[in-house]
Amino acid sequence: MYDLTGFQRDLLYVIAGLDEPHGLAIKDELEEYYESEIHHGRLYPNLDTLVDKGLVEKGEVDQRTNSYTLTRRGRREIAARRNWESEYIDIDT
Repeated sequence: MYDLTGFQRDLLYVIAGLDEPHGLAIKDELEEYYESEIHHGRLYPNLDTLVDKGLVEKGEVDQRTNSYTLTRRGRREIAARRNWESEYIDIDT
């Protein structure tokens, strides 16, 4: 996960948290978080990068809509990242 951009890590977290992650749902969640528009030219190439790295699997809902789910590796990477973060950040203080 160390070689991902912050935006790509955010994509992984959003995909992990959505019941039915598809492009527009992911885009909506990120726009709410970033409080600005996320352009398709930014979103989809980054999703494709996550697919290429084996962290996300791309499926098809219909001819116009793709679904995105974390792979087993993607889930492991998120867990490892959260463990690493917890070594440095204590949110209880």
